[in-house]
Amino acid sequence: MKAIVSVFAKDTKGITAYVTALLAEKEINILDISQTLMQEYFAMIMLVDLADCTVAFDVLASHLKEKGAERALDIHIQRQDIFEVMHRV
Repeated sequence: MKAIVSVFAKDTKGITAYVTALLAEKEINILDISQTLMQEYFAMIMLVDLADCTVAFDVLASHLKEKGAERALDIHIQRQDIFEVMHRV
């Protein structure tokens, strides 16, 4: 299964490293990544592969949200199929 991970925050050093390390700990592979800065704000979107993920999706979502909050990051994950249905024109 694939999923979309989004990260939003005030820009600080190490955001990308921190989030990718969280994903690597759970054996999640990053397939594509895009990030940008808009003045002092950081935004990143990743397409990830959950095939080898070591935890259930709901546990992963809670883990990312909690770990993000520790660093003032807003981290969300959504299944790709649900994301595509929600954004179909």
